[in-house]
Amino acid sequence: MSEGSRRTEAQAGTPAPAGRRAVVVGGGLAGITAALALADAGLRVTLLEGRPRLGGLAFSFRRGELTVDNGQHVYLRCCTAYRWFLDRIEGAALAPLQHRLDVPVVDVAKPEGRRLGRLRRDPLPVPLHLGRSLAAYPHLSLAERAAVGRAALALKALDPTDPALDEKDFGGWLTAHGQSARAVEALWDLVGVATLNAVAGDASLGLAAMVFRTGLLSDPGAADIGWAHVPLGELHDRLARKALDSAGVRTEVRSRVTSVSSNENGTWSVQVPGETLHAEAVVLAVPQRETYDLLPDGALDAPERLLDIGTAPILNLHVVYDRKVLARPFFAALGTPVQWVFDRTDASGLGAGQYLALSQSAAQDDIDAPVADLRARYLPELERLIPGTRGAVVRDFFVTRERTATFAPTPGVGRLRPGARTKSPGLYLAGAWTATGWPATMESAVRSGVSAADAALSALGRPRPSRLFAFEEAA
Repeated sequence: MSEGSRRTEAQAGTPAPAGRRAVVVGGGLAGITAALALADAGLRVTLLEGRPRLGGLAFSFRRGELTVDNGQHVYLRCCTAYRWFLDRIEGAALAPLQHRLDVPVVDVAKPEGRRLGRLRRDPLPVPLHLGRSLAAYPHLSLAERAAVGRAALALKALDPTDPALDEKDFGGWLTAHGQSARAVEALWDLVGVATLNAVAGDASLGLAAMVFRTGLLSDPGAADIGWAHVPLGELHDRLARKALDSAGVRTEVRSRVTSVSSNENGTWSVQVPGETLHAEAVVLAVPQRETYDLLPDGALDAPERLLDIGTAPILNLHVVYDRKVLARPFFAALGTPVQWVFDRTDASGLGAGQYLALSQSAAQDDIDAPVADLRARYLPELERLIPGTRGAVVRDFFVTRERTATFAPTPGVGRLRPGARTKSPGLYLAGAWTATGWPATMESAVRSGVSAADAALSALGRPRPSRLFAFEEAA
């Protein structure tokens, strides 16, 4: 054993038994999940993250008196893996679900007093649970509502795993099934843009079918919405790190991996500045381009396909008013560039006034716009949408930009997304962009971490920790 290897094991503590060491590269939700799963199965795990915090692209930062999330993240009741994750880090109570789906939808083009519609469910079986809401939805005509019902039934009959669906676009399918431009705007894109990060015409039919079948047509409560009532950093950094520590995971932040290589004895070496770690299993839980850079030769048949997986941006606008201007916790908007507005006052720690966050998905047109231009465009839109903002003083307006927030769910992306296993024994992939069957969501990230851990444990002959896979029973 080299002097460097002895030093590495001394830094990590007592040497682990052979076949029981793992390194996870990346401290987002996928990497945290994989590390917890491997540690729960008895492996000695090291988690390496290049940033100074955990959480990946679902994180918080300080701005004066505020604790700000980089973007608004929500999940649904059908997100059983992410719900397991919240339970595992003891954070479920901090990110509760709605008792029952209820989404206020404001159409700014209508006269005041007639702008509000709601998408909500009744305690009835699928598809009757949405029947009354759809029948009364004021933003569609009677004929459009009937056509939506027929399209929903046709969508329920599709198999999202059919590779042929991945090659088609959702917008074309909607047109072929009698959906008007208004129906696409007021319903299909209202949901789809937020979950897929793409408009219907740019989205894979397979992924769209998965979203709508699972979220709206599988179980009456599947689409109930949950979101963090505390800063995301409280969940994905502080509580996640506490859970990792309790599981015995060695967590290193500000630790960027420079290379991953296999050894003649079947183990792996992971290089970071000043240290080499050795392990029987390595999970790469980083974005696709970083994965491409770290992959050893032969790990994938066509690694260049990773570079063909496009990315899509999300823009978040943050507005702090001197008074309370909005009574409801969130709403969606029509007839305006504004998409979704959330009240983040309590979660941010703001002492006076109100803090609203605007989440703008598929934001290719605005992602690089100057802050002054965005302010000039969006503040008047908020005045049109929220009467209480008229006369209120804007104490702060700032922007967070995630230019590569998600992978782009374009037609054909399914054949580019690799699974957890590679052709190199002991090397596994995780990340929301891998082949989970889900779009780029927190749910997809957690599922990918589970898949990578499951593959590693199977190869090492280690039993699956039963509590990890409990969410599968609930799915």
